[in-house]
Amino acid sequence: MVKGDRAAWKASYFLKIQRLLEEYPRIFIVGADNVRSKQMQQIRVSLRGIAEILMGKNTMMNKAIRGQLSNNPALEKLLPHIKGNVGLVFSKEDPVLVRDKLLENKVAAPARAGALAPVDVIVEAQNTGMGPEKTSFFQALNISTKIAKGAIEIVSNVHLIHKGDKVGASEATLLQMLDVKPFAYGLIVENIYDNGAVFAPEVLDITDEQLLSKFQLGITNVAAASLAIGYCTEASLPHTIINVFKNVLAVAVETDISFPEADTVKAFLADPSAFAVAAAPEAEAAVEETKEEVKEESEEEESDDDMGFSLFD
Repeated sequence: MVKGDRAAWKASYFLKIQRLLEEYPRIFIVGADNVRSKQMQQIRVSLRGIAEILMGKNTMMNKAIRGQLSNNPALEKLLPHIKGNVGLVFSKEDPVLVRDKLLENKVAAPARAGALAPVDVIVEAQNTGMGPEKTSFFQALNISTKIAKGAIEIVSNVHLIHKGDKVGASEATLLQMLDVKPFAYGLIVENIYDNGAVFAPEVLDITDEQLLSKFQLGITNVAAASLAIGYCTEASLPHTIINVFKNVLAVAVETDISFPEADTVKAFLADPSAFAVAAAPEAEAAVEETKEEVKEESEEEESDDDMGFSLFD
């Protein structure tokens, strides 16, 4: 590429990233290690109409983003995360949808010597189909084997490679001999920028139920702390009112003070059996209603079973 062409290409690149930064509110910072050009093309096709991918040198991306800070200062939060082999995915769609689309485009790959393992690799107990002459190879890797039907059989599951460890030449050769492709490579979401906020992709897995549960737990803790120190808050107010009412009710029961709720409690304390007698007919009515429902269901089942036909008609 001649100097003039390169200058034109750079100008076009900066115009493109400027357009993307202005048009899209969400930016996914994705790791692109071990992603080949053919796979990248497949990812672009699958994201068509959903998102746009921008790859390039980190220095150029940083320079382009800094050029937009006057229009959108929040973009500065992106700069610390643009390091290593990364790209930018721009979208207006639901972040979960975009994340799932990226995960769908992972490609299985063999373990290569010297590569860092992205996941744990466990070789399952199996008959390898290899001849006994390969036994020494398994012994060098401390893998217990036996000979079954003229072939080497791995006795138990073996944790061959730990996540984050470098793949050794022997481990890579063994996995190749077993025709195992333990790794899957694709664009990995590292961070997400959404309207000025940057967060980890794990946030997308938080459900509404989890948020409500955490919120309710926080309200409970605030109410408990407020009641303990005697400081009234909106969270503790209902509990305070109930506790005050209990105290008022207790005083009314012990004195001649009268109001409807206190009169009910006094009547119950004076003759509990009257309330038991009053509650009995309601309980009996509920039981009778349940029996009627069961009877009706059984009759319906009998009518369904007997449709007026016989095997011997």
